[in-house]
Amino acid sequence: MRVSRVQAEENRQAVINVSGRLFREHGFDGIGLKDLMKGAGLTQGAFYKQFTSKEDLAAQASKRAMESAGQRWAAAVAANPDDPLGAVLGFYLSMEHSQEKMDGCPIAALGSDAARQGTSVKDSFEAGIKTHLEALGSMLPGPDGEPTNGKAMAILSTMLGALTLSRVVNDPELAQSFLTSAAHHIRETVAT
Repeated sequence: MRVSRVQAEENRQAVINVSGRLFREHGFDGIGLKDLMKGAGLTQGAFYKQFTSKEDLAAQASKRAMESAGQRWAAAVAANPDDPLGAVLGFYLSMEHSQEKMDGCPIAALGSDAARQGTSVKDSFEAGIKTHLEALGSMLPGPDGEPTNGKAMAILSTMLGALTLSRVVNDPELAQSFLTSAAHHIRETVAT
């Protein structure tokens, strides 16, 4: 049975969304096309009608995951516009976010995997990282228009490192300590 163009596009978007979640859970090489398509409720045969390769899908799923992460940052800021940095730190450096491996930060979930992927996957991550840096830079006080790029990079690196470390330890108190310490350190850095 032939699928309409509208249905084909809906299927394509479903595959991209599901793959973004499954890649974050299993890694790019930890899940095959059959299981990715099954996760979207489709057969493997439909894959090649929609994507040129698994890397093509990985790049599109990475782009979508990074866009979703940016939307979460924006939602946090919108919920607390008086303290945008505090809002982002509050959700990003939380145990809830630490435990959201399928829906959480794609950089923490796939950063080391992305480094071993092709240019198109790295481009998706790079675009998202630049968006995060711009968002952080806009939240930082800069004397007389002084650029805040370096500070934003250090803050993003601290946030990402703390989240990653919180995910790889078994001790929940240690995990929470990484998150709390990073938030405290960032606040001190911004204040100086």
